[in-house]
Amino acid sequence: MKYTTLGRSGLAVSTLALGTMTFGAESDVEQSHAQLDAYVAAGGTLLETADVYSAGRAEQIVGEWLRHQSTSTRDRLVLASKGRFPVDVDPRDAGTSRRHLRRALDRTLGRLGVDHIDLYQVHSWDPLTPLDETLGFLEDAVHTGKIGYAGLSNYLGWQIAQATALAAGRFPLISMQPQYNLLVREVEWEILPACEANGLGVLPWSPLGGGWLAGKYSQDTRPSGATRLGEDPERGVEAYDLRSGQPRTWRVLDAVRSIAEAHGQSMSRIALAWLNAQPVVSSVILGARTVAQLEDNLGSVDVALSDDDLAVLDAASDPEPSPWPYGAAGRDQRSRSLA
Repeated sequence: MKYTTLGRSGLAVSTLALGTMTFGAESDVEQSHAQLDAYVAAGGTLLETADVYSAGRAEQIVGEWLRHQSTSTRDRLVLASKGRFPVDVDPRDAGTSRRHLRRALDRTLGRLGVDHIDLYQVHSWDPLTPLDETLGFLEDAVHTGKIGYAGLSNYLGWQIAQATALAAGRFPLISMQPQYNLLVREVEWEILPACEANGLGVLPWSPLGGGWLAGKYSQDTRPSGATRLGEDPERGVEAYDLRSGQPRTWRVLDAVRSIAEAHGQSMSRIALAWLNAQPVVSSVILGARTVAQLEDNLGSVDVALSDDDLAVLDAASDPEPSPWPYGAAGRDQRSRSLA
């Protein structure tokens, strides 16, 4: 395992995090605990969860596991959770108001069986709550010791800029969780630059694109069986029809497969190694159903991609923006040289 600091902070984390969205849903208690054991044995330190994962059950599973760990093991771990969505409350009481986040955080602490967590992240932007109200809650939570650091998730570039400007000097806002992988690179246009400019470490979720970058799906056959899209082909942003009709999808998969074969590695490891090579990324959130999948993903830490490998993957996955403002014309307009 490798380690780094998270954003503009001194918080040390492993460069591979264990996401728990599958816990209590796609992974039962035994399988979830086995994943936690394997992750810690590999040297992993960052556990990522959220109250909305399996309606709180994922946090409970992590808490049950924590209670059976030694003090030294618990002390090595960095606990991260998120709040914003309705869990055991009326949907009108959800969002990022002080009322909702206070109750959400207290319930998260209860499910995890701890009196504080290291990182608490706002799970998404709330258009109904004034941003300063949300940040005021996070400031109070830091000052009362319930959280060590605060972070964001699924914010846009302008929202990141506003939040970090208002938080400056008040409390440590250090992280941002976006969807980011070889199939979803549009975040490079504004979201990642906003993170870099404001000292936020990036924690990508869905690094394998819901299994697409693991090579699970075929262009000629709709998925079936015990895979995420096999069980639900229309699942969320990685839905089969949504991606299979895009030539770029298959171009990316061909490039990943070619480099995987050249390295004698799985496609998953190549996709994860590419993501971990991106400078603004602090820790990649792994989400597995089984220990075997997790162990394969953990092996990505030992994969060293050459500059040529990275260039091939970059070219194949280029989302090809229109010339302006994100394409060549826009970049040229924003450039300046004294030569």
